[in-house]
Amino acid sequence: MDAGLKRELEEKVYAGERLTREDGIALYESDDLAWLGGLAHHVRTKKNGDVVHFNVNRHLNMTNVCTASCAYCSFQRKPGEKDAYTMRIEEAVRLAKTMEGENLTELHIVNGLHPTLPWRYYPRSLKALKEALPSVSLKAFTATEIHHFETISGLSASDILDELIDAGLESLTGGGAEIFDWEVRQHIVDHRTHWEDWSRIHRLAHSKGLKTPSTMLYGHIEEPKHRVDHVLRLRELQDETGGFQVFIPLRYQHDFVDMKDGKIRNTLQARTTMASGADALKTFAVSRLLFDNVPHVKVFWVMHGVQTAQLALQHGADDMDGSVVEYKITHDADDFGTPNKLNRDDILELIRDAGFRPVERNTRYEIIREYPGPNAERRESPQPMRL
Repeated sequence: MDAGLKRELEEKVYAGERLTREDGIALYESDDLAWLGGLAHHVRTKKNGDVVHFNVNRHLNMTNVCTASCAYCSFQRKPGEKDAYTMRIEEAVRLAKTMEGENLTELHIVNGLHPTLPWRYYPRSLKALKEALPSVSLKAFTATEIHHFETISGLSASDILDELIDAGLESLTGGGAEIFDWEVRQHIVDHRTHWEDWSRIHRLAHSKGLKTPSTMLYGHIEEPKHRVDHVLRLRELQDETGGFQVFIPLRYQHDFVDMKDGKIRNTLQARTTMASGADALKTFAVSRLLFDNVPHVKVFWVMHGVQTAQLALQHGADDMDGSVVEYKITHDADDFGTPNKLNRDDILELIRDAGFRPVERNTRYEIIREYPGPNAERRESPQPMRL
């Protein structure tokens, strides 16, 4: 990068000025990861100090049956396939209650777009889960699922959200975003929920008092300009509603497992490679710098591995997600070593080892408990990890 442009970008960041589309593309073109990380860490520290947030959550995928065949997805199954499943509501409640003794605070629920399940299955599921675990927040359904519910119910998204909120919904999930630019999206998504409907549904959710996450699936066939466009669309919507609590870059995964049944569902992998650790850290840094009006950036350790997740905390991230437990959407694809679950002590150790102070939160980012930071006896001066 030209030294003059580098100084100009530094000055804008330290002055708190909003970066432009051209600035974002220039940042991606820089190969100085330490410099990018330093800028992002400055912004992250200004917003969140030395804190890393986490929660104790469980992911619950009640059905993997899906009408769509998205090019990146190894999770979906068609009706009648060997591994296709749909849980009875009682089974979903039983699985959710297995973590009751661990002070669970959130259920994260995402499903396939099931062609025949009736609409009423979904609010009834939330109501049963809330009755069984009244102190647990329900973060459920992507905007794509809400759009699907419009089709199968004949109701508007507004009425659907009202009914789900009455049943216990506290937040949508951020999925279904992938990459919004049609140049890329037309090649990776096999459903009809694109930017117009995704943003419409999150805008509605925000107008009803829900706070939601936003996401970006990166590291496949997109280019840096598409990542910048994606973040700036979200930034503009955030200017309008203020309803996004967190931005979550999600690393695209290759399919290492499904070949066992003779079906390669992830058709993107033949023409792409997974993002490297350096590319992941650059994505976190540039996203933190561009997305100036969202308070938090989360590293989903399941998709990045725990060591890259620790390093992301030095490159703009301030949230390490949670215990997760059985995240089928990723673990049905990868086999590169992330565990199914981290318990509270595991997460505390990872955050402290990276040089930060753990803070347990709930779905609304309200603080549940603050924990001591790194053990001073283990380092002369505990600092965030550096490359």
